[in-house]
Amino acid sequence: MKKIGIIGLGIMGKGMTLNFLKNGYEVFVWNRTKSVSESIDHEKLTICSSPKEVTEQADIIFEVTANDESSEAVWYGESGILAGASTEKVLIVSSTLSIDYTDKLIKECERNNFKILDIPLTGGRVGAETGNLTLLCGGDEKLVNDLKPTFEAIAANVFYFGPSGSGMRYKLILNFVQGTHIVAFGQAMRIAKDQGMDLEKVGNGLAFRPGGVITEITNKSYFNEPNPVTFSVEWITKDLEYAKKMAKDLDVNVLDATLEKYRETVDRGLKDKDWTAVNN
Repeated sequence: MKKIGIIGLGIMGKGMTLNFLKNGYEVFVWNRTKSVSESIDHEKLTICSSPKEVTEQADIIFEVTANDESSEAVWYGESGILAGASTEKVLIVSSTLSIDYTDKLIKECERNNFKILDIPLTGGRVGAETGNLTLLCGGDEKLVNDLKPTFEAIAANVFYFGPSGSGMRYKLILNFVQGTHIVAFGQAMRIAKDQGMDLEKVGNGLAFRPGGVITEITNKSYFNEPNPVTFSVEWITKDLEYAKKMAKDLDVNVLDATLEKYRETVDRGLKDKDWTAVNN
């Protein structure tokens, strides 16, 4: 059984760690705040002193940090992932990152003949905790297929989008659509309220059609603030910023409007709230 490395123990990384352990894998972890690593007590868990040590010990390494800056901090330098990598390892970028940074990292790995996949995640806290994430893959398709038995410990679905960088590109497109859907739900409810309609009935109707996971989550969150947070305003705003950079000079006025709504929500002091707080 392959040894797993997890670098970054936020909502996603911690859930992945617990599910790999539950499925009998030996797991090596590193987190910037050591107390988070120490909160996981398991005989098959090893807490490492650096991302380099995780990479040296594990066969398959997932990087699950917050943004470009935190990712660069764990990949590069004397104690980084690249310093511990070899051609036998499988390196997986599972953070949601900008395309410029992702492409730069992929090229660096390819120059060294390192196996790298970009596999950002979706499914939120519940998916991470229950082992039902959806993996959004880019890179060598054969390698992705070879790893599917391992992915079963953490994921219910594995989608392949094409060559290196395709998984990250899709993730930014996905979060643009999801963020827009949340904002649209809030505006629909504002119209319904203005028209004197029963908001609970309207919300339940929208959850039926158009329906879907995001509509259901947004409907529930409209009436009851999520606790704990599934995905924060801060991180969806970051993802939308990256999506806007990816779009460059394209006319993406819907993305522009959604991003502006989330920026306003951050400015209102709600960055740590659930991403559905844009409708508050």
